[in-house]
Amino acid sequence: MSSATVHLAGIVPINGQPLDFDFPWHDCMVPISKNFLAIERSILECATAGCETIWVVCPPDMQPLLKHRLGEMVQDPVWIARRHDPYPSTSKREIPIYYVESHPRDQGKRDSIPWSILYGAKIANKVCKSLSNWITPDKFYVAFPYAVYPSQHLKKYRKEISQRGNFFILNELGNSVLDGENCGFAFDADQVGKLTKYFWDKQTGKFDNSQPSEQRRNGVFPTKLLPIEQRYSGRFFKVDEIFSQLDLTRETFKLEMEWYFDISCWENLCVYLSSEESLSMKRPKLSFLSNKTWKGIGIDQEELED
Repeated sequence: MSSATVHLAGIVPINGQPLDFDFPWHDCMVPISKNFLAIERSILECATAGCETIWVVCPPDMQPLLKHRLGEMVQDPVWIARRHDPYPSTSKREIPIYYVESHPRDQGKRDSIPWSILYGAKIANKVCKSLSNWITPDKFYVAFPYAVYPSQHLKKYRKEISQRGNFFILNELGNSVLDGENCGFAFDADQVGKLTKYFWDKQTGKFDNSQPSEQRRNGVFPTKLLPIEQRYSGRFFKVDEIFSQLDLTRETFKLEMEWYFDISCWENLCVYLSSEESLSMKRPKLSFLSNKTWKGIGIDQEELED
């Protein structure tokens, strides 16, 4: 598989169980620097990795706020910084950002980060395939908002990320998403089906399938309810519980970061903000995220302003 012909789709999963920040806005919008949010760092990570599209899986009530802050596109970091280009403004490459609402049937039942990844991959494949088989994603790159590390270095490894196989970012201890860390990773699109099946087989529903079922007109159905705390266990799955089923026999490339901070709780966020590394994590000076939206076909700008 040539990296030049690969559709690498980025997924930013934020629809999961709430963290302990207790802010009036979503947990992914915690600041990691002045005028720089965790969700914005994740979007830039996907763009730096070479993603052609970015899919943000979010709760329905947070989509307007996220779209207002992020816009509908991000500039490719490689093309925006071409110093010797005689016409740099015409060489910019805009990467579209799509917002995927969690399905109503999943709300309260499968609100977890691993399911957000799988559902985002499913929607990305469905939407692209409805346009053309030639633009369906070949590989997915996942960036989490709940960790901070110097992801700008991914620019040098675009070829390795796009190649067939697995790609894992490691923290300074050598741990990856398979060890429960919120490190970015990439996997082939043909593994989504197997991972989705494993999720469905592993999760519990409303009824206890281990108990005797009752014969009814439309078939055999379970009748004994599970205790409330045991129902819909998919809500609480961790990423490593599901993605440990990735085919690790495939070619795997690992990239270790020089530093890494988990910010999935208030104490960890305070540790990061008080560290020396936080001083180097600043909002980019170039306008990667300019809050732009795509113009409708046949609609003048004057009409939009009215």
